Amino acid sequence: MKFIDEAKIEVAAGKGGNGAVSFRREKFVPRGGPDGGDGGKGGSIFAIADENINTLIEYRFVKRYQAKNGEKGHGSDRYGKGADDIELHMPIGTVIRDTDTGETLADLTRHGQKVCLARGGKGGLGNIHFKSSVNRAPKQATPGEDGEIRSLQLELKVLADVGLLGMPNAGKSTLISAVSAARPKVADYPFTTLHPNLGVVRMDENNSFVMADIPGLIEGAAEGAGLGHRFLKHLSRTGLLLHVVDLAPFDDSINPAEEALAIVEELRKYDEEELYGKPRWLVLNKLDMLSEEEAEQRTAEFLKQIGWNHPAPDDRFGFDMKTPRLFKISALAHQGTQELVYQINAYLTEKKRLAAETEEAEKYHEAIAEQSKTDTSVFKAE
Repeated sequence: MKFIDEAKIEVAAGKGGNGAVSFRREKFVPRGGPDGGDGGKGGSIFAIADENINTLIEYRFVKRYQAKNGEKGHGSDRYGKGADDIELHMPIGTVIRDTDTGETLADLTRHGQKVCLARGGKGGLGNIHFKSSVNRAPKQATPGEDGEIRSLQLELKVLADVGLLGMPNAGKSTLISAVSAARPKVADYPFTTLHPNLGVVRMDENNSFVMADIPGLIEGAAEGAGLGHRFLKHLSRTGLLLHVVDLAPFDDSINPAEEALAIVEELRKYDEEELYGKPRWLVLNKLDMLSEEEAEQRTAEFLKQIGWNHPAPDDRFGFDMKTPRLFKISALAHQGTQELVYQINAYLTEKKRLAAETEEAEKYHEAIAEQSKTDTSVFKAE
């Protein structure tokens, strides 16, 4: 299936039904009074996150979604029937924005999450509501409210634990196929990858993580050059970035260090706070194409040119979360990939543990603060 990550649609909620003006007329009831019912509510339109959907392709073909209007009120105290709501199922990771105001209406991050995109109009009031001691026969009713109409921009951001970035032909697709069951198209020419690929890296029955491979970036990607710029947004969802570098380029005129620095600059230009500031590890790939001596020489020269001055991480007292890591691998020959996977899993495990501790501490402080509000004792703890 073609990967569709953007779409524009229009949603129009239904109009509420008009209230009724009616009077009770029955035999032996000479002064029946007003009995006009209210109009029914218009149908609303909701977005629902669905883990069984992975693209926005449906919304490329159907551009407008119109809910039905509510039924008008009737006599004999009969209210109009409310219109049915419309539910639009969208993949997890979809961000929904109002194109007119730029407001973000929803960020669907969990299965079953439900958000109202356009609220249906309320039904009008029948004349039964306007009866009073001085107005025994009211002839006024209110019309139903109009439903909301919105033009929306749908943008799918892939949800993954680890994101791969690098120049075209750096070996990202080969790496994801080596460590997961994903089988992206792999060829010996640039721009083989045309859309993001997701692979689940399974450590054991109860432990796995998701890796995302996006099309390769080139210099100027943040301004729209190449293919990768359309998918840079997917990397903002990931918790860890792997910068894959080809140390054995097919063209001798290519300088891997210059390309690596250019990629880092593109991240900074695109989103300095959310993307550039993410934890980023360096993965030197295709070392199987070099002799051991040449690989060491090129690695040392590369690290010197990019200014790599990070010490080896110290994991003696727990996993070192702060120090960037360096890996030398061959994705094609599966050399060094297992160690890379183990380190990624350790990082994600520690990250989840720290997040759980932080959440627990926040709940504790909230409970203490709530208790202090209700504590009437004259003696207070420090």
